[in-house]
Amino acid sequence: MTGSGGEDLLAATQTEGDVARASGDVVLEVADLTVGFPGDDGFVRAVRGVSYQLRRGEVLGIVGESGSGKSVTSMAVMGLLPGSAKVSGSVRFGEQELLGASDAALTKIRGRRIAMIFQDPMTSLNPVYTVGYQIAEAVRAHHDVSKDAALQRAGELLEIVRIPNARERLNSYPHELSGGMRQRVVIAIAMANDPDVIIADEPTTALDVTVQAQIMDALDTARRETGAAMVLITHDLGVIAGQADRVMVMYAGKLVESGSADDVFYTPRMPYTLGLLGSLPRLDRPSERLTPIPGAPPSLVNMPPGCPFTPRCPLAQEVCDEVEPPLAPATGPDHTAACHFSGELAGAEPGQLFGTHVTDAAALAEFVRETTDHDDTRTDTQDQHS
Repeated sequence: MTGSGGEDLLAATQTEGDVARASGDVVLEVADLTVGFPGDDGFVRAVRGVSYQLRRGEVLGIVGESGSGKSVTSMAVMGLLPGSAKVSGSVRFGEQELLGASDAALTKIRGRRIAMIFQDPMTSLNPVYTVGYQIAEAVRAHHDVSKDAALQRAGELLEIVRIPNARERLNSYPHELSGGMRQRVVIAIAMANDPDVIIADEPTTALDVTVQAQIMDALDTARRETGAAMVLITHDLGVIAGQADRVMVMYAGKLVESGSADDVFYTPRMPYTLGLLGSLPRLDRPSERLTPIPGAPPSLVNMPPGCPFTPRCPLAQEVCDEVEPPLAPATGPDHTAACHFSGELAGAEPGQLFGTHVTDAAALAEFVRETTDHDDTRTDTQDQHS
């Protein structure tokens, strides 16, 4: 493909993307993905049987603490794991199987059909080249265009992600930009070839709250401009609030809850999810104290049987030590949770679970009912007085 300017290139890449997006609803399908690494202390089971589908135009949020397997899952999708990694399962992009594909086949997909935004933009960008050169290089890696056309496209991309004085910034080096601006450059590179999927791995790490909001806005712009589906990886549920269509919660290398954003935020059915929500400040409850999850994630070497969240869970019973619960329907077929007592969590608040040290599932359910009845009575009384 040849072209004389950035507009021609943009039109061409959008046309190719439209054809790809019209071919089906599911653009990326991960099935029973398992990843392990040999280590000095034993075999590390970093990802354990993760499955999901990503539909066109959808935003999928993957949430969990550090070490839960979020990033390893996406690195496996991109084929970027080290040679020592033991990977099994299936990763299908459209009709193409990516696991086991050759480097030549993956090179045609990385950056062109699936783009990735890494945590640290300073390590993603080459310090000895200008940002304009690096964006143009990403364009020319997949399209036969002139340097001038690629640079014109680079300027357009910087304008789309709202970098001030975008054309002048083409000649800037990464160290001359702030952290937030560098991340915008990386987002521009991800947009360069109008991909079908964008994977954003902790894109707001180490940025202050105001800049985080700007980066999320830039990501939303990137998604709308390209029409891409997005996988948004984070340890902070607040980052994906209002952004994700679906949310997957990972713990100890495994999915422990999955559902729509409303399902996960308003009707969580896994104690770990409830704990993550309890550690999130809420603007509608400014005086409410946060309820942190006690303890730390388990070692992924020689994991014992049972639920890996058991040592940290106030509801843990004998069955939790013996049998790891599978993902099962919670409030509906599309909302699943891995907990033996997910039914008893209906209506529970984080403070009720982690703040009151309830150690019996039935007691928690009774406590939730009593609290809810008390709140309803108080509300009715206030309504009568008003």
